[in-house]
Amino acid sequence: MFLPGALLVLQLSPRFSPFESYQHTGDLNDVFRFPECNKLIRRLFMKIKALHLPGILLGMILFGSSPLLGQPDLTLYTYDSFNSEWGPGPVVFKRFEEKCRCILKVVAPGDSGSMLNRAILEKNNPRADLVLGINNSELDKSFRYGIWESYRSSMMDRVPQELQMDPKNRVTPFDYGYIAFVYDSERVKSPPQSLEDLTASRFRKKIVIENPKISSPGLSMLHWTISVYGEDKYLDYWNRLKPSLLTITDGWSAAYGMFTKGEVPLVLSYVTSPAYHLEYEKTERYRAAVFQEGHYQQVEFAGILKDSQNQERAREFIDFMLSKDFQDAIPLTNWMFPVINYQPLPESFRIAPKPGRATELDPSLVREKNSQWLKDWTRSMSR
Repeated sequence: MFLPGALLVLQLSPRFSPFESYQHTGDLNDVFRFPECNKLIRRLFMKIKALHLPGILLGMILFGSSPLLGQPDLTLYTYDSFNSEWGPGPVVFKRFEEKCRCILKVVAPGDSGSMLNRAILEKNNPRADLVLGINNSELDKSFRYGIWESYRSSMMDRVPQELQMDPKNRVTPFDYGYIAFVYDSERVKSPPQSLEDLTASRFRKKIVIENPKISSPGLSMLHWTISVYGEDKYLDYWNRLKPSLLTITDGWSAAYGMFTKGEVPLVLSYVTSPAYHLEYEKTERYRAAVFQEGHYQQVEFAGILKDSQNQERAREFIDFMLSKDFQDAIPLTNWMFPVINYQPLPESFRIAPKPGRATELDPSLVREKNSQWLKDWTRSMSR
């Protein structure tokens, strides 16, 4: 019989799912829950019945080598939290597929640093068409390796000029926020008001941060301290901060998970993080500490990879990324500020303060010194 053979091929085919992040379990419900896939399979079955070809052989042809099901129309790298079940990925990627009537393959190899490193390693033979989620602290590294294909969307005219950080249009901004220390107000009655306050003995082993070598908020934290203390004194600050750190995690998800589990009362995150808890948990328990010296701004970008196979579709995605369907999803899924406000921010964002002052570093200084800063930081923290 054809049907059992075809179903067996379906069950064993790891390439069937249009989303790599949706792990195939071997259950046919995983396959048939995608409406477009369901329709496609039904049409194929009707053709098979009409042709009267041997069932298992035809099943192997269709599902073992067919570009119709095996090859996506666009492959995209992003960071893990963007594509998590609570992130914007499942919402915006589905909207894009419905709009373009195409198959999008999403790969989330870890934090943004891991994602960027993978794209750089694959520079001469790119396996993705698009990278979504690198930030301004990582731009210089990406530019040095020359991995981008320039593209300026017509929608960029609506993006504030200060967020357009690349005059060559190699990358396109899609959201922004500010690095901050989020604290548990039930455990921290007197929140820190400056970076220096974090070094106080009352915060000993009570803070978790992310690794600047592989994490975007971690790298922004490093740049934040350099912008405040200068190149000659930032390592002295980190030595004073060291006793306050319980641990340094590889990425944001691990750090924030420790915070929400109560393992630490302070975590390096974003000013918008408390809005999540107000929106979904109806609590104002978690707050972002506002610092006197200002906060480091983080802008997230997407870029088309040079020499990738589906550049026209990638340009279509960049245009979609700046549309209402994408931008309106950002506040309540990625917990950042959209670069284009098509509608007012959600009410929960009232406890997400926009700092009166944003600190930053000269991009040319970052380009010149970033590698050395990371080496010096690593050496200092390992003592």
